[in-house]
Amino acid sequence: MPEKQVKQLHQLAALNGIETAYYDVTGIRRQATPDSLLAALRSLGVTIESMTDLCDAIRETRLKRLRRCCEPVRVTWDGGPVRFQLSLPVSTGDSAECILETENGEVRRWSCNLNDLPVLRTAEVEGERYTVRQIVLPPGLPWGYHRLTLIVQNRSYETMIISAPLKAYNLPGRPTGKTWGVFIPLYALHSERSLVAGDLTDLRMLLDWVRRLGGGLVGTLPLLAAYLDEPFDPSPYMPVSRLFWNEFYIDITGIPELELCPEAVEILESGRFQNETEKLRRSSLVDYRRGMSAKRKVLQRLASCCFDGESKRHADLLHWVTKRPEVKEYARFRAVAERQRAGWPAWPDRMRAGELREEDCDPEAERYHLYVQWVIDQQLRSLATGENAGLYLDLPQGVNGGGYDVWRERSAFALDVSTGAPPDPFFSYGQDWGFPPLHPQRIREQGYRYYIACLRNHLEHASALRLDHVMALHRLFWVPRGMTAREGVYVRCHPEEFYAILTLESQRYQTVIVGEDLGTVPPKVRTAMSRHGINRMYILPFELTGNPQRALNEVPPNILTSLNTHDMLPFASFLQAKEERERLNLAAFLHAVGWLERPTGDTKPLMEACLRYLSASQSQLLIVNLEDLWSETAPQNLPGTDEYPSWRRKARYPFEEFSRMPEVLTVLAEIDDLRRGRHQGQTQAP
Repeated sequence: MPEKQVKQLHQLAALNGIETAYYDVTGIRRQATPDSLLAALRSLGVTIESMTDLCDAIRETRLKRLRRCCEPVRVTWDGGPVRFQLSLPVSTGDSAECILETENGEVRRWSCNLNDLPVLRTAEVEGERYTVRQIVLPPGLPWGYHRLTLIVQNRSYETMIISAPLKAYNLPGRPTGKTWGVFIPLYALHSERSLVAGDLTDLRMLLDWVRRLGGGLVGTLPLLAAYLDEPFDPSPYMPVSRLFWNEFYIDITGIPELELCPEAVEILESGRFQNETEKLRRSSLVDYRRGMSAKRKVLQRLASCCFDGESKRHADLLHWVTKRPEVKEYARFRAVAERQRAGWPAWPDRMRAGELREEDCDPEAERYHLYVQWVIDQQLRSLATGENAGLYLDLPQGVNGGGYDVWRERSAFALDVSTGAPPDPFFSYGQDWGFPPLHPQRIREQGYRYYIACLRNHLEHASALRLDHVMALHRLFWVPRGMTAREGVYVRCHPEEFYAILTLESQRYQTVIVGEDLGTVPPKVRTAMSRHGINRMYILPFELTGNPQRALNEVPPNILTSLNTHDMLPFASFLQAKEERERLNLAAFLHAVGWLERPTGDTKPLMEACLRYLSASQSQLLIVNLEDLWSETAPQNLPGTDEYPSWRRKARYPFEEFSRMPEVLTVLAEIDDLRRGRHQGQTQAP
């Protein structure tokens, strides 16, 4: 390719936020191919068929920006002044009318003399000259999402102004400012009362148990809606929607309709139902299809009982729907997917395009999905009552490409690419995660409507929220359709706007935000997280230094610490895979700083010493994987393989058993003492 065309292609890519090269985990610079750049440009909506179109595409991109007049979103921190640029043709008149509507409905109007605004630069495209000026709004805007409209020569331009606190909410909590919690996937948690796997009542029992031990959080994997029949995808990181919940986790025995629905009680008490659920309960693996099928038989009857009649519960359901009208569309979407036995890309044209009619689905199935979303919303809200520990929820980065969110909000997504990761030592061919990324420009033009809705859906219930793949606030790795992950490119986002939304919503809901920043993360990402009070993650296996004198990096404050994450090996397996020399180096360090009585390579005392080290640190949050406390060796998820039963393995012990195990209670009691500052000890090498 001629050098001139290469420069033009790179120029066009830069104008559209596409990085033409990146550094991999080994520090080698990887150059994007022309085909990859062209594919990414087309996915962003740039009109370009071949290299001969480059000049026109560059000119069109520049012209589009100038004609936009102002950026669709601007941010102001802590009530400071709002500065943004206006690009207007030189022939524009002298004045503009400004209308500022605040989130609470207050409206302010004033006139602006354009000639009084400082000129930043001029530009000329297709013979038309533009002047770029700066406008500054006075400080003092309250927190919120505000709308500024500028009317110039009978044309109006709009900008959403996000007035946000600089930092996200962080726990005031205890005098020490530190707390701890436990982690277990809800499907893995089970008890003597569970029907097929863990449910929200089991989660309530765990929350209460952790509170009584002194803890503040219970973490679990995403609880979002999933396809559990045809289509089928139970992965918690490939949900049908990030706006609705997974009815698999409903406790059907705690639904008030049971008192008024003898048909549902008859199913529950039948020998056939009890035999089926007993087999599912005793299995070491979760069978989502059979489990959901069994629970649905009861839920379907309960839904019918609720809709048939004029009960107060029916009235409450209808009132809830009026406050969340989008649930009606979601329920119909799910009912259509069941009849079609496929996600929306395989539907007939009319339905795929967004038009769903009453006759397209079974009305009973539609009512079922409406009902179960109401019930699970009630059961989730009930978890926050009383003095229980708080929920530590997980907001996945992706959403199923054949699910509701992409169908409903398709303009917010780039549909011709999928999200992934470049090659690294563990995945030499890179990773294609299979879900479409958000379109960085269109979501701005929509005022981040969809992203805010997803965030609020979780913050309503969470005391802490983990953001999967926090680097996505800055950039995402796009894999164009038909290409491999080795041919992917990075596409930049608008991080300041994402952080403003996060800090604002976090403060409003008083929820701590944790960003998953593991792996190769540019330094600027962590700098931004620190600036905005987003807790980083300190996962112990990634913090080993290889230095016998200082085997572990020091734990900073404002961070979440843990021995592992959901897609890593349990800590016992991690230690067993290490060479004896490495285990002894770690043991010697922990002994030197006072958290291990004597140097040993044995798994259990070494694991407990690591927990002491983390507990006594200045980290704000400590999360303990419950399964580590009984030295579990099997992982919950094994990335990159279809043979392992990921997202299905139940915990070895039921709640009634592990909640009384001395080795569990002793370790958690010591963690609580250390978090509260009751024991003193060194946390770094002398």
